[in-house]
Amino acid sequence: MATEHSVQFTSGSPETVLDPIGPEVAESLRAAVALPPAERRAAVSAVAARDPRCLQAWATLAELAEAPIDQYAFARVGYHRGLDALRAAGWRGSGYVRWRHDSNRGFLRSLHALEKAAAAIGEVEEEQRCALFLRQLDPEWSSHRL
Repeated sequence: MATEHSVQFTSGSPETVLDPIGPEVAESLRAAVALPPAERRAAVSAVAARDPRCLQAWATLAELAEAPIDQYAFARVGYHRGLDALRAAGWRGSGYVRWRHDSNRGFLRSLHALEKAAAAIGEVEEEQRCALFLRQLDPEWSSHRL
């Protein structure tokens, strides 16, 4: 029986799920990724320019970039834009942001790309921090294959 002063407990850490990208942006990104490789990066860049909050576009740019410093730059933008989006969604610096939610994948892909790019340019501390953060956000991360 609940009283006026009862205490209710929740189990586990809170989980944040980002809002999905709009259907028009999603379609533009799908079309850009489907282009021949020589045209793909420019088309994805155009999507990011039209909607700089599209985390999936920044993650895709990081994954398409050839030079490690370009990968790092695109991934860092996606990561920071993702932190902004998470905070706007109620995330307060802790709790889960899981891969199983499609709308979280742009952020997680950006963070993973930042980890890989940091390794490629020899920024070991950043690489380790990103690896740990991914596993804190989603303890099942190691089973994900991008």
